[in-house]
Amino acid sequence: MAKRDYYEVLGVGKDASEDEIKKAYRRLARQYHPDVNKDDPAAADKFKEAAEAYKVLSNADARAKYDQFGHEAFNGQAGAGGPFGGFGGFGGFEDVGDIFDMFFGGMGRERRGPQKGVDLRYDLNLSFKEAAFGLEKEIQVRRTENCPHCHGNKAEPGTPIVTCQHCNGLGEIRQTRQTILGNMVNVTTCPHCRGEGKTAKQPCSKCRGQGLVQRTRKIKVNIPAGVDDGMQVRVAGEGEAGTRGGGPGDLYVFISVSPHEFFKREGNNVFCEVPISFTQAALGDEIEVPTLEGTAKLKVPEGTQAGTVLRLRGLGIPSVRGYGRGDQLVRVKLVTPTRLTARQRELLRELGGIDGELNEDKSFIGRVKEALGGNK
Repeated sequence: MAKRDYYEVLGVGKDASEDEIKKAYRRLARQYHPDVNKDDPAAADKFKEAAEAYKVLSNADARAKYDQFGHEAFNGQAGAGGPFGGFGGFGGFEDVGDIFDMFFGGMGRERRGPQKGVDLRYDLNLSFKEAAFGLEKEIQVRRTENCPHCHGNKAEPGTPIVTCQHCNGLGEIRQTRQTILGNMVNVTTCPHCRGEGKTAKQPCSKCRGQGLVQRTRKIKVNIPAGVDDGMQVRVAGEGEAGTRGGGPGDLYVFISVSPHEFFKREGNNVFCEVPISFTQAALGDEIEVPTLEGTAKLKVPEGTQAGTVLRLRGLGIPSVRGYGRGDQLVRVKLVTPTRLTARQRELLRELGGIDGELNEDKSFIGRVKEALGGNK
């Protein structure tokens, strides 16, 4: 694939000043640097292309040759030791990384300041009723904590903490390299003090100078009423210990709720099915139904049909936000008796013979026959 014009790559005109070229490169470098575009494989190529264009156009001699001959001015110069040394070194991002560090302070370097501890996750299974009404639950969590022997400062108690001899207390190592743009300073975190600038003269005997230890802790978690499957409860400050004086992380409790054999949840409402007899459905009745808190009286109106849903207000699940409560929805299920005495059979036949209501719905049958073309 033919190379794009360097001016086009940077988005500047051929009469652009040195400062305009530098600003254009800074903008593109920020936009396409691999450290901030790890999920975009095309960004690395765009960053490389912009750096190559800047490498040429920021040098007066190279720019003059490019303006006169274009890309042909540099054919065959890779590794030739010319004013640019060719472009062979760009494949590993060695030179362009230095350029970016010079402009933006080295984005890849480890942060030196206080760092908050890592957040932890704990999966907690609750029964249907526990989720509905909430509770205080004690859980066990294994996490890193500040060493109780050295209190996290990594030194054996009573021994001094001294300035790191490798970085002289700076917390970082600076190396100067000669590049096409002059001397470039490469800054990395000091591997000996890990960016702190200080080291323990005698490391702590309990944590071996790490400042952190593994501990299993019992933690009480307040589960609010109304939590549902998939919700999270945040417990502030119960995660991993921080470093360099940073605070601890948080603990996130992920909720899963076991299904109930009788109740089902629909939002904040509770749904269930209750069987009733034909007599109760026809004549009406007051029945006792189970709820999450025991039993309650439910009025079945006269002439209730199978599948009718009746409502018990305020007997559902409390809102997790702390206000209001759902209802309990009761679907009546008509139960047909399978064993009848002779007298019961006689009474049912007598009742059915009055107007045939038990055997067929006359109006319904009539409508079906009419839809099929009437009686034939």
